[in-house]
Amino acid sequence: MCSRAPPLLQKIRVVLVNTSHPGNIGGTARAMKNMGLSRLVLVEPRLFPHHEADARASGAGDILEKAQVVATLEDALVGCNLVLGTSARDRRIPWPLLDPRECGTKVVEEAGQGAEIALVFGREDSGLTNEELQR
Repeated sequence: MCSRAPPLLQKIRVVLVNTSHPGNIGGTARAMKNMGLSRLVLVEPRLFPHHEADARASGAGDILEKAQVVATLEDALVGCNLVLGTSARDRRIPWPLLDPRECGTKVVEEAGQGAEIALVFGREDSGLTNEELQR
C-alpha cells in the first residue's frame, strides 16, 4: 500500500465518539488503513492509548499514533463542510437519509471539490444521540 493517500482521501476524517472498548479503536484504524484513510479523531475515548488498541490495529499503528483526541464532537468537526453521522436505528426525525452507496457518492463528489468530510460513528452500546446527529 502507498504511504501517501490520494488527495481525495486526505479530506476524510473518521470520528469515533466515546468509544468504550480500545480494541474497537484499533480495529477502526486497521479498517481505515485498508481503505487508504489516515485521519482518526477520537472524542473522549474511555481508554486510549491502550495495548488492546495497538494489538487490534495490526499494521495500522501509524494511524493510532497520529490519532487526535478531543473533548467534544464540536472540536472533532472543526473545519468540516460535510458531516455524515451513522445510525443503526430508525429515527422519526425528518433528516436526510443516505444509503451506503449514496453516501459514498456524496463523499467522493464533495471531497473532489475540496470539502473536508467527517464520518461520525457513535458509542458501541447506544450510537449517536439525536442531538449529535442534528449537528
